[in-house]
Amino acid sequence: MVISATRSMLSMQYDDLVQKLKDFRFKKFSSGNAAFVLKVDKKNLKVVEDEEHDDISLEDLVEELPENAPRFIILSYELKHKDGRNSFPLVFIYWSPKDVNPQLHMLYATAKTYLQEKIDVTRGFDIRDTEDLTDEFLQSQLMP
Repeated sequence: MVISATRSMLSMQYDDLVQKLKDFRFKKFSSGNAAFVLKVDKKNLKVVEDEEHDDISLEDLVEELPENAPRFIILSYELKHKDGRNSFPLVFIYWSPKDVNPQLHMLYATAKTYLQEKIDVTRGFDIRDTEDLTDEFLQSQLMP
């Protein structure tokens, strides 16, 4: 019952956020990766913007992530193809460190599915260890 009530409350809070994410999707970044980082405001049960980064390496992004709290990351990832082309696929990353409080993890997990549907980003990855969020991992998942 608590999970469905939480999902209902969270589901009503996405309209502003969806517009910000659309703006992020179509923004022209200088180069490299760009990240839109989101968190859940526990008091208001609302997904809110935490940070936005332009031209950030994955290593720097990992350094910015909290060690004890989940985050949602919409990543415009600079993918360099073997034929010299670059593309910038959008990737949804659910960052949930191993040591997260189980109740906080459940709150984020409840919001995750609905958020991913609302923002229409189909490629998604759950990351629990900073060592897993690497260029090698993303390239292996995104290259045909």
